[in-house]
Amino acid sequence: MVTIRLSRGGAKARPFYHIVVTDSRNKRDGRFIERIGFFNPIAVKNDVPFRMARDRYDYWTATGAQPSERVSKLVKQFATAPT
Repeated sequence: MVTIRLSRGGAKARPFYHIVVTDSRNKRDGRFIERIGFFNPIAVKNDVPFRMARDRYDYWTATGAQPSERVSKLVKQFATAPT
């Protein structure tokens, strides 16, 4: 099954997540089909905490990709904010 989930990056104690479309059998930080955005949980001041190509997200969900629980929460949380 194709899933939309977070892939961790960044340094120790400074997480940064890419939003990726991948096969659910792949490792968390392994191969991916497409990178469609990012999430920065420790963004400060003028840093952008969340950005996603909404058109690509809509395309993948229309073709059957299942977003993870965390990704779906982020999309709802930042739906009103400009991306």
